Amino acid sequence: MSQDSDHPDDQGPAALGRVLVASNRGPVSFSQDEGGSLSARRGGGGLVSGLSAMAGSADLLWICAALSDDDRAAAQQAPDGRLDAAGHDTPAAVQMLDIAPDVYDQAYNGVANSTLWFIHHLLYDTPNQPRFGSEFARQWESYRSYNRAFAAALARGAEDRDGARVMVQDYHLALAPGMLAGLRPGIRIAHFSHTPWAPPDYYRMLPDDVGRELLEGMLGADHAGFHAQRWADAFLDCCADILGAEVDRAARQVSYRGHRCDVGVHALGVDAADLRQRAAQPDVERHVAALTEAANGCRLIVRIDRTELSKNIVRGLAAYRELLSAHPELHGRVVHLAFAYRSRQDLPQYREYTESVQRIARQIRDEFGTPGWDPLTLEVRDDYARSLAAYRLADVAVVNPIRDGMNLVAKEVPILSERGCALVLSREAGACAELGRHALVVNPYDVAATAHAMYEGLMMPQPERARRCAALAQAGGALPPQQWLADQLAALG
Repeated sequence: MSQDSDHPDDQGPAALGRVLVASNRGPVSFSQDEGGSLSARRGGGGLVSGLSAMAGSADLLWICAALSDDDRAAAQQAPDGRLDAAGHDTPAAVQMLDIAPDVYDQAYNGVANSTLWFIHHLLYDTPNQPRFGSEFARQWESYRSYNRAFAAALARGAEDRDGARVMVQDYHLALAPGMLAGLRPGIRIAHFSHTPWAPPDYYRMLPDDVGRELLEGMLGADHAGFHAQRWADAFLDCCADILGAEVDRAARQVSYRGHRCDVGVHALGVDAADLRQRAAQPDVERHVAALTEAANGCRLIVRIDRTELSKNIVRGLAAYRELLSAHPELHGRVVHLAFAYRSRQDLPQYREYTESVQRIARQIRDEFGTPGWDPLTLEVRDDYARSLAAYRLADVAVVNPIRDGMNLVAKEVPILSERGCALVLSREAGACAELGRHALVVNPYDVAATAHAMYEGLMMPQPERARRCAALAQAGGALPPQQWLADQLAALG
């Protein structure tokens, strides 16, 4: 991207015209106090950061779902569900869609998180799952309705706005581009997948009509974006093998039913300056002091994850257990900080996985702990400031997902590390394409190899660790959210 022509900060007021964003979760959420008054809290993430950077140079509207009763109350009080951006500290005008709770639950939990997430992360226990019957058929109809609501809202938001561009986010809204293109022919649409993409043989586990409908929905976009080349290639393979679409791999284009969709790779990075500023705040400093005292001079192996099945926490803890078994000289000299924050606890698989994480953590403590040394600290209560403090103190960071679209933790830790941390990184993380040269790359299923990589990171000479960490930090901040977003807008013309 040319910094002097495409960066949003270099253009005049509203130079980018009308830009609409659609995502399941929006930039703000609401809560109600005892008196019944609604208050808003701004969310984080790369999309919020990227839009904040272009807020003065585009006419922005962000369409999202109301996720709670309080969100629905706020949406119902606002004209057309559209909230006042100035009053809620958001980078865009926000419209929350009040989708019926049962429809939302079936679309979000039944299809998006229990089916599409499992497909793209290769998570199914295939002798037993998946099973697609009448219940899934009902869930799929709700997924259609959910996408249809977004497409209709986007079409209304683009009315009378020549040159409007739309950016649809993620697997929750795979059908929306095709639906929107039918409602507003000629409108420019981008879809971005934050997950991996399944190869054709695994993707074919979906019912045939569902698999085709998903691909056709995404090909309604003019540009389909992915975090890594391997995910884009898998998408192209599915388009060719399942739809019989014409795929130009050199140009990364798919032609289907008279429409062309360009496929791009946009590796989301970190706003390093913003992250460092947040990590220097007093609440983080307090956690740095507390963690330093608790470590009692031990070196720190750090992991920060949600208890998401794809994050591979149980195997990561098993690798730490193997490290302690193989190297008794490390007893009393190393502590593992494992922050595994609860995720999707309304789904039984995730509750069971959280229990598995807690169970192996207890086993490690029972097996190796002494009165003067606790080898592992497991935290399941989400605390962003504490996570940033752990980043700063890490000697070794472990990011070992089974499969991950990107994984920003792998980029954030080296940026904040004050000790020049080593990074143990799964080859199945999208971030590995950018960071692999300077990380200790592992097969996420190989517990012994992961344990050895942890040991290698601990024993690595400090100058080598510092050199690698600096290179990782530079790569992690090379494509901040502002540029990631601007590149996709530029791809739409």
